[in-house]
Amino acid sequence: MDLDTITGYRYARSRDDLVLGATERFVAGGTWMFSEPQLDATGLVDLTTMDWPALEVGDHGLRIGATCTIAELAAMPEHERWTAHPLFFQCATALLASFKVWNVATVGGNICCSFAAGAMVSLAVALDGVAVVWTADDGEVRMPVEQFVTGNGTNSLAPGDVLRAVELPDYALCARTGYRKIALAELGRSGAVLTGRVDEDGRSVFGITAATWRPTVLRYDELPDAATLLADAASADGYYTDPLGTADWRREVSGVLLEEIRQELAA
Repeated sequence: MDLDTITGYRYARSRDDLVLGATERFVAGGTWMFSEPQLDATGLVDLTTMDWPALEVGDHGLRIGATCTIAELAAMPEHERWTAHPLFFQCATALLASFKVWNVATVGGNICCSFAAGAMVSLAVALDGVAVVWTADDGEVRMPVEQFVTGNGTNSLAPGDVLRAVELPDYALCARTGYRKIALAELGRSGAVLTGRVDEDGRSVFGITAATWRPTVLRYDELPDAATLLADAASADGYYTDPLGTADWRREVSGVLLEEIRQELAA
């Protein structure tokens, strides 16, 4: 889509370039930005020229640059210890998009859009992802992605803040994981995305995304029994109704699919 309100476009190459004018907005891949009118914006600041590394592997885990594309993450080579690696591709497939979009859309952009069905939100929540935010006052804050996303299309970014990276800890990447997705249409937007993992110390984490307005995370000291997991999933807040599914349907399928994951992880 042509954005006929945009009269300025500049490339950021240092942190000083990230100071926004009153009607400027950040852009990375732009797959959402150029999908609908941006009537409150007259200028765009391109983050891709910051040259942030896409993927940085370290002793503490994986650091994903905000401008890393979905395609780069999905194609990351397997790591000898990271048994959660399949989630990268699995969660990427929850994004309603062609391979062309995968090659342009960014991990950070998907998380910053903060839509209920954000595929990279699902991934980050599943693996205890931490959002690294550069604040407008030249500072830096870190927060779990499950807290970063506050609602369908809303997050904790203040004006002028920018998501720098998402960090996935080594302990979560070394976990056994499970994944399920359901949609009313074969090629439709996700109605519910469910994830689960069991860490090496026996703790377990289950994530509900797309089915609730904001991420729902259920944590246990050990793998829960079927009744406990079902009850916790059913009582979670935020199930919603839209043309892609009713709240009751989302609640029911979340319980069913989480139980499938639980059984898979218990095997």
